[in-house]
Amino acid sequence: MKRISTPDVRAIIPASVVLQRLHDEAPADHFTLGWLMGSLHKRSFGIIMLLLAVVAIAPGASIVAGVLLIIPAFQMIAGQPAPVFPRRIAAHPLPTQHLAALVQRAVPLLRYLEKVIYPRWPAPFEPTKRLVGAVVLILSASLVFVPIPLSNVIPALVIALISLAYLEEDGLVLLIALLGAVIVITIELTAVWETILGAKWIVGLW
Repeated sequence: MKRISTPDVRAIIPASVVLQRLHDEAPADHFTLGWLMGSLHKRSFGIIMLLLAVVAIAPGASIVAGVLLIIPAFQMIAGQPAPVFPRRIAAHPLPTQHLAALVQRAVPLLRYLEKVIYPRWPAPFEPTKRLVGAVVLILSASLVFVPIPLSNVIPALVIALISLAYLEEDGLVLLIALLGAVIVITIELTAVWETILGAKWIVGLW
């Protein structure tokens, strides 16, 4: 008797599919972070971090995106099931056209990346979530507090890679991204320390 294969209901839905559905179901004029959280459910941490990381690549928006990234990062460390933003932020209307433009640019790239980023090397969910939250928190703080021109680009790209690997449950790419984060954090801390030493030397000349 021929065995009929059935789809795996536990299969991970690719992030590109999730974002496309989000685009298709978005309100016509404005959306809120509260609506976004309700639409994403358990994928909300990964999607929110991915979207904010893409926004953080732009120099003018990196500080705001970094501050917003700190919120879900803290909540991941605390083990919350989904991000919760303050009511004023969650209910603030945002133009749907901005979300649509961001998703339309991200989806084709995600579809390409998903050829090499896919579920493998499974890791314990809760410890992984807390570790990702801790690393994203440190990288987000660097977006806000490190006063070096263009210093936002690399941390934002690393956060985006971590978020995508976390979303796709790709343990291999997540490990690589976390190692990359350690390198970035080390370089930035060294740069900040050198800046402090240089400032003290200049002050000492007066």
